[in-house]
This record gives sequence, structure tokens and C-alpha cells, in this order.
Amino acid sequence: MKSRILVSVVGVPLILAVVLWAPIGIMAGFLAGLSAIAAWELMHCVGAQEDGTLCALAIAGAVISVVSAYFTVYIYGELVVLYALVVFAYAVFRGGEVKFQQVMAALFAMFIVPYAFASFLRLSAAGFHRGFLLLPLLFSFGSDTFAFFAGRALGKHKLAPKVSPHKTVEGAAGGLLGDALCGLGFAFVMNRYFECSISYGGIVVLGLVCSLVAQLGDLSFSLIKREFGIKDYGHIFLEHGGVLDRFDSVLFVAPALGIVLQLLQMS
Repeated sequence: MKSRILVSVVGVPLILAVVLWAPIGIMAGFLAGLSAIAAWELMHCVGAQEDGTLCALAIAGAVISVVSAYFTVYIYGELVVLYALVVFAYAVFRGGEVKFQQVMAALFAMFIVPYAFASFLRLSAAGFHRGFLLLPLLFSFGSDTFAFFAGRALGKHKLAPKVSPHKTVEGAAGGLLGDALCGLGFAFVMNRYFECSISYGGIVVLGLVCSLVAQLGDLSFSLIKREFGIKDYGHIFLEHGGVLDRFDSVLFVAPALGIVLQLLQMS
């Protein structure tokens, strides 16, 4: 608990400053840094940390993906094809020493992870108020926090014991309730102080959906850890692990929420 509080005391103000007030270029640099660390963590997870070339390709690809989003150069399809050719050419050159799971991890680190982080940049470029950039974090961390305390207080029935033994059905329900409350709080602040017209019913539904997506993200990255026999992806956040441990839910919620918000904007 002390570690959780310490990380929150340091991390929350930093995130608020970057998301709400920092120039977009600073935000892009911050997101590129998170993507680079996440790429390294994923490569380490699949046992490719000793292959400097493959790790360098993954990290460079992650950074380039975020940078391309910052400059609104949306060439993800072209980048995927280009980097797939490069990575497979390297694997062939190594004569089978690079495993297929490591190739796929490199491509995942190059595109899926930074694409999710770059969702914040795409929302900003689409003209959304900077406050809306907090929603992926609010719904992800809100669901995680409420699920944690609800699970500790009421948890009796295992949710997915073969994937994450400590997750409970009661905790998951707490996460759903938490995101509904977070959504209402967000709508109240934005409507009251920033002249928005967010539907309270709509934000509750969105919060419930995002909580489900957040919990899927959490369980998905737990599934990867269990497959490769590791406890945490890293230790940059002390006892709370690495970037992929703390932002696993965000990586699912951010792009999903970005799609929903842009569809609503067009309607």
C-alpha cells in the first residue's frame, strides 16, 4: 500500500501536468518514452533481451510510431510492412536463432503498444478538449483502483484463476461501479466548468464498457506474463512493476475510447 501511495503521489501530478498543460510536443516525447520502455519490457519478457539488434529495432519502431502520430503522418500500414520485412530479414540472417514469438513480440512492441499510447495525440489532433485526454487514464485507473479495494473487501469468487489468481468477480463488479462513478464525476466537472454538454446516462454506459475493456487489458497482459513465467514486466514503478504492468488497461482503453469519441464527433 505504501508503494501504491508513493507512486500515486509522484505519478498523478506528473500525468496531469503532461496531459492537461504541457505542450503537445512534450506529451509526444513522454508517450514515446513510455513506448520505448514498454518495448524493452516486452522483449525481455519473451527472452530476447540479449539480442541487441532485435531490441533496438523494437524500441526504434516504437518511438517512430509515436513520432509519426505527433506529426499526423498516419502511415502505420506502411510501417508495419516495412518493419516486418526488416525483422524477418534479420531473423532469416540469424538462421533460426530468433524465435517466431520474439519476432511477433517485436512487431507488437513496434506498433500495437505505441498505437495505443498515440491515441492521446490523435484525440488532441481531432480537436477534443484536453480534459478528454484524461478519460482513458480515468477509466483505466479508476476501474483498477475500485476493483482492487472491492476485491480485498468482498472478493470470494475467482474471476479467472488460471490467468490471474487474485482477481475476483466482486472486484470486477467494483471496477464497473467505479468507472460509472468516475464517468459521472468527469461529466459533472466538464459540464459545470468547461461548458460541455456530456450526457450523464451516456457517460455511465461508456464507463461500464471501458471498465470491461480495462479488465480485459489487465487480464491479457497477465496472460502473457503467466505464459513466460514472470511476475512483473519491470520495476520502474517500484513494487507495481513496469510500464506494461501499470498501463496494461490503458493500452486497451485508449484506442477503444478514441474510436468511440471520434465516431460520436462525426455523428
